[in-house]
Amino acid sequence: MSARLPELTPAEFEAGLQDLAPEPLSPATVHALYQHYLELARWNRSVSLIGPGTAGEVLSRHYGESLAALPLIPANARQVLDLGSGAGFPGIVLAAARPQLAVTLIEARERKWSFLLAAARRASLPCRCLNVRVALPLPVGLPEAIDLVTARALKLGPELLGALAGRLGPEGRLLLWMGEQEPALPPTLEPAGEMKLAGSQRRRIVVLGLRGPRQEP
Repeated sequence: MSARLPELTPAEFEAGLQDLAPEPLSPATVHALYQHYLELARWNRSVSLIGPGTAGEVLSRHYGESLAALPLIPANARQVLDLGSGAGFPGIVLAAARPQLAVTLIEARERKWSFLLAAARRASLPCRCLNVRVALPLPVGLPEAIDLVTARALKLGPELLGALAGRLGPEGRLLLWMGEQEPALPPTLEPAGEMKLAGSQRRRIVVLGLRGPRQEP
């Protein structure tokens, strides 16, 4: 079901965004994200990108929860893979806030993929947008070497997580937006931290990293 998003002026959008961000956002970042917001509001009238349940809290629930991941991004990260990108959260938000990242957005549904193309173009963000379903074997077009994988609206099983882990560098990370349940992990991955999301007792970002060699007792 589609929903109308609040009409926000550039000043209102920036004030709300800066209040939610864990670090000051540059004018270029704010401008790119406002352009994304305008495109999102336009498309959401006909395509269900943001449902009516969270349309009124789009800044805190969607932009804020995406920006919350900024402190979790490895300093040397370059290649980022955002799975199930949908409305662009967190992929487009992270691309705007971290221009050094090369972000690939993955979306299986064609209309949402079309939105991502339009939104990235309007925001002048050089994101790659792939209309593929993430499954085994991994689809053609994914980077062979990945520094960061993000998934906010997609549940990933241990086999798929294992395949993605096989493309991570030694300092690579996976960030999963999820509730209280613990992810089922392959032997190659282990928890590397978590971050509680503001305004919720259950929602959090779970950080996964490559499992190190076992130490002999």
